[in-house]
Amino acid sequence: MRQSSKLLSAACLLFSVAAHAADTSGTGPLRGSGDLGIAVERAQGSLQWLDTSSKSSLGRIEGLGDLSHASAVFSRDARYAFVFGRDGGLTKVDVLTGKVVKRVIQSGNSIGGAISQDGRFIAAANYTPGGVKIFSSETLELVADIPANSQATGKPSKVVGIEDAPGNRFVFSLFDAGEIWMAELADHPAQPKITRYANIGREPYDALVTPDGRWYVAGLFGEDGLAVLDLWNPDAGVKRVMSDYGKGEEKLPVYKMPHLETWAVSGNLAFIPGVGRHEVVIVDISSWQKVGSMAVAGQPVFVMAQPDGRRLWVNFAFPNYDTVQVIDVPSRRIVHTLKPGKAVLHMEFTPRGEQVWVSVRDANRIDIYDTANFAKLGEIAAHEPSGIFFTARAHRLGL
Repeated sequence: MRQSSKLLSAACLLFSVAAHAADTSGTGPLRGSGDLGIAVERAQGSLQWLDTSSKSSLGRIEGLGDLSHASAVFSRDARYAFVFGRDGGLTKVDVLTGKVVKRVIQSGNSIGGAISQDGRFIAAANYTPGGVKIFSSETLELVADIPANSQATGKPSKVVGIEDAPGNRFVFSLFDAGEIWMAELADHPAQPKITRYANIGREPYDALVTPDGRWYVAGLFGEDGLAVLDLWNPDAGVKRVMSDYGKGEEKLPVYKMPHLETWAVSGNLAFIPGVGRHEVVIVDISSWQKVGSMAVAGQPVFVMAQPDGRRLWVNFAFPNYDTVQVIDVPSRRIVHTLKPGKAVLHMEFTPRGEQVWVSVRDANRIDIYDTANFAKLGEIAAHEPSGIFFTARAHRLGL
């Protein structure tokens, strides 16, 4: 009995020491990461460190280089953010301590990245010199280098639209070559198996993977239409769909190309921004046919669905970039219009969708709204904020 008491006391002491060690990391009391996130301050290479429970900033994280077109993904434990900068920088940030863990310059110009399904690998897509580089998420050491040289032309290409897919695969598009490539890392990460799909359309500029991980969809800048790859049946190749989607016969001015990664998907329908048009296009995913459209205030940039899929939130390109509209999916009607201020660049929902956080660049502010009644719940000062990324993304495909 006395021996058991000694063992219990020793175990309690070890637990206390471990808890104290965690407590000295700079975070204060032991906590989880599920309600944390970051917002990009694009003009000064920094991040706002955010807490969605307290609706507050925990501070500023500095030293991330050129973040003029930055994006981020999260580790599977939702502790680390991997930030891709326009200067080719890849930065690992600890969102529990608010500190930069490691930073590497991996190219001359980078446009985004992805994390593998098992969380072991980070892939960076590059404009200059092109290609994709794959890194260990633990150490940021280089694992594989994939030059994007078209077999048809032999020339290197800018890489865009990189997405993670089930099976530890990365799928991406070659802007200059008009190709889609799939890299499989499951068997030999240092020597990925590459499957190439040529002649998919001119100048793919962005892409997405649907939330179920089945479809990779690339938008085309050089012509109308979309290119679709069925990841359940990749041997069937890429098919062209919606030949009437895009800039159209009437060459309308396109003030900002819409982002595809945040297409809203609700049920079997996708709601996508009309390129150069004041409309949201409705697509039946089962057939990839347009089944309708909805008029909106301007040219949509993001069309984002709340986590429950009931409402869509839409922001717009110049000159309507001070506006956000909310669409009810069942009735397909606009139910609310917000005017947060000039240059609404991005929106992000809290994990279960009770709030939406909105970056208002020209007002140097992040606004927080209640998604049920549209009441403004608070605001956070931020220097020219753009992308907002919450740790809930760690557990979703294609983000």
